[in-house]
Amino acid sequence: MKRVIHNNRIVVIAFFTVFSVASLTASANGSKTLPIELKYTGHVNNQPLYKLIVKGNAEPDEFTISIRDSKGNILFRENIKGESFTKSFLLNTEEMGDDDLHFEISSKKTKKLVTYEINRHSHLVEEAVIEPK
Repeated sequence: MKRVIHNNRIVVIAFFTVFSVASLTASANGSKTLPIELKYTGHVNNQPLYKLIVKGNAEPDEFTISIRDSKGNILFRENIKGESFTKSFLLNTEEMGDDDLHFEISSKKTKKLVTYEINRHSHLVEEAVIEPK
């Protein structure tokens, strides 16, 4: 009987140790990224539209947004001060061609950087529906 109780104590201690280490790891990994999201929202006049959503915390911060092409040339750069904001980008594909783009968003306060890569490949899709009569 004592052996079963002793084994149960070891299981309980191991259980709490695993979950406490897992929660510390999750919070440490969660603090390494910025609360930023980049979404494709569709086309406007046959040009792709992207929406950048920054969900900051209660403290103001300064974010630097830059867009680079595949050769490293800066196509757009802007500094924005604030806690959270949304910004839309309409890309002119006639000027850029089919180059890959890199969105880089950095925080001045936390010195963290988030990079998104956009690969634009277009192709024609033709659908046909065949129904019996």
